[in-house]
Amino acid sequence: GFAAGEYVKQLSQQSDGDRDLQEHRQRIQALSEETAQSLKRNVYQNYRQFIETAREISYLESEMYQLSHILTEQKGIMEAVTQALLLQADRDDPALGARRAAAADPFLPLSAKDAAANEEGRQRTLTTLLEKVEGCRDLLPESPGKYLVYNGDLVEYDADHMAQIQRVHAFLMNDCLLVATALPNRRGAYRYDALYPLDGLAVVNVKDNPPMKDMFKLLMFPESRIFQAENAKIKKEWLEVLEETKRNRALSEKRRLEQEALPRPAPTPPESTNPFDEDEEEEEEEEPSAEEEVVDLSLEWIQELPEDLDVCIAQRDFEGAVDLLDKLNEYLGDKPPVSQPVKELRAKVDERVRQLTDVLVFELSPDRSLRGGPRATRRAVSQLIRLGQSTKACELFLKNRAAAVQTAIRQLRIEGATLLYIHKLCHVFFTSLLETAREFETDFAGNNGCYSAFVVWARSSMRMFVDAFSKQVFDSKESLSTAAECVKVAKEHCKQLSEIGLDLTFIIHALLVKDIKGALQSYKDIIIEATKHRNSEEMWRKMNLMTPEALGKLREEMRSCGVGNFDQYTGDDCWVNLSYTVVAFTKQTMAFLEEALKLYFPKLHMVLLESLVEIILVAVQHVDYSLRCEQDPEKKAFIRQNASFLYETVLPVVEKRFEEGVGKPAKQLQDLRNASRLMRVNPESTTSVV
Repeated sequence: GFAAGEYVKQLSQQSDGDRDLQEHRQRIQALSEETAQSLKRNVYQNYRQFIETAREISYLESEMYQLSHILTEQKGIMEAVTQALLLQADRDDPALGARRAAAADPFLPLSAKDAAANEEGRQRTLTTLLEKVEGCRDLLPESPGKYLVYNGDLVEYDADHMAQIQRVHAFLMNDCLLVATALPNRRGAYRYDALYPLDGLAVVNVKDNPPMKDMFKLLMFPESRIFQAENAKIKKEWLEVLEETKRNRALSEKRRLEQEALPRPAPTPPESTNPFDEDEEEEEEEEPSAEEEVVDLSLEWIQELPEDLDVCIAQRDFEGAVDLLDKLNEYLGDKPPVSQPVKELRAKVDERVRQLTDVLVFELSPDRSLRGGPRATRRAVSQLIRLGQSTKACELFLKNRAAAVQTAIRQLRIEGATLLYIHKLCHVFFTSLLETAREFETDFAGNNGCYSAFVVWARSSMRMFVDAFSKQVFDSKESLSTAAECVKVAKEHCKQLSEIGLDLTFIIHALLVKDIKGALQSYKDIIIEATKHRNSEEMWRKMNLMTPEALGKLREEMRSCGVGNFDQYTGDDCWVNLSYTVVAFTKQTMAFLEEALKLYFPKLHMVLLESLVEIILVAVQHVDYSLRCEQDPEKKAFIRQNASFLYETVLPVVEKRFEEGVGKPAKQLQDLRNASRLMRVNPESTTSVV
């Protein structure tokens, strides 16, 4: 019920003037800021608690999955022990076993004829029911051992939002589960939806949480589906019959593998009446017969290996899954899959390996969270390498890191001075590159063939960095001094990679050479235009700096430019015996040379040298022209004094500084100075030698 207008009106009536209203306003603003800060702290604290709670829920869910799997195993072990004890008792007393079987199943067939009739009836029932399902004839071929165990209506719910999706009818057979959706306009007719083998199916009970109750979950990697039964009794029947059918399927598969693993007696060849066969038989007896080695697949851990792999993949226990695969490979060794059981086991394991590889590939995909740095990918990369997928692991690792580096560069805010942004950009990029290189060296220490891929990736990443660098430094037309400082910062950070034996300096030079050439030529044109403009207004007068401070400042500037003998060109009372044009040209040229040397590398040698020659020629030609055209003797003497400063002081300083920065003398600058000496010898000539 708060009314802002009434509140302000009341304050205005009670206050003495503008100052009281200002104080009230400041108090309200302070309260607002304090409330905002308090809300931020509370939100941050609640967010942290939410993250911790989510992590605990994830741990709890994993433990529940493990507990469910352990309970299922214990139940299977107890039932297997009970069955083994009953079989042992039946062997000891066959009559007791027959009576127990008759009491347990009053409909037990008493003859082979009755058994055949019972099997035929089961298959007929299955055929009749499947005729009601559209689109399953080709997917469900008829086989003599397939029969229907259980069926019923269910309601499917969304696993994330628990919203009802559709009504389905499930057909449980002795080796698979068929799910069909009800047709809306035809009563008792269904359409095929999915078929799941019992070997890769896991059943999990879902705790009742009203109004969501009587539900159970089916886990089929990589998906899961939730179904709701009509009532608790039917749900219990579904859970029990699914577990019982899976157990029977496993037992029958185990018996089949044991029978196939038994050595079969070799068929006796028919007696031959050929007398020459006796010699051949004697020779064959002398040669050792190469018998195929029989592989024992009846071990419990081998029988449960596919299901254990499914559980490890569902629980994201990648290390455990790869350990199981290594154990199997070590057990089988180099034996070729000659027998059918080994081939079938290999096929099942290969399917799980593909599933595990897909999960690990998804873990390394750039769509996943890129937080955590390169170490966050170590788990998936190491398991892919153990699976023999080192090339794929290398490719995915580098793609993941490229996306992380690109995201980090995009998140940088462009604010403040350009040099500040370049410092941040270089720190983010080269730190990420260094961390990636160290992690790559750790993960792929034994795979020397992957290092070339890393060098290629580093080059492409450097190109992405240079694009962002050039866009901010060169495309925004920054000054040459700013560009030189930015390039210097990038080079210094690039040298940090030498700690791990990686030198990318030549790559950054090759990628920046075009932009640096453009910057040098652009700044050269600016200097030439400014010099020509000053030359057009040249009056050939001495400089009067008016104050000793200004003269001292000019001396310092010239000394910083490398002109040590500037004092001989200064006069009395703050006068300088040089033209303003020549002094300004000297300062601008030396500043250009200093900034250009910061950008220098061998590919820029000719560009820098030609730019210097062009700049110097503008001043030399102007002095030459003025010396030939001036008629006043005093001005002519002053021009000669400026020419002497330019040729005998400025040009040697430029030549010396260029040689110091580059490491070798410049013949073009020497030729230019020698040509200027010829002009000083014959100053009255009407032709320009330069």
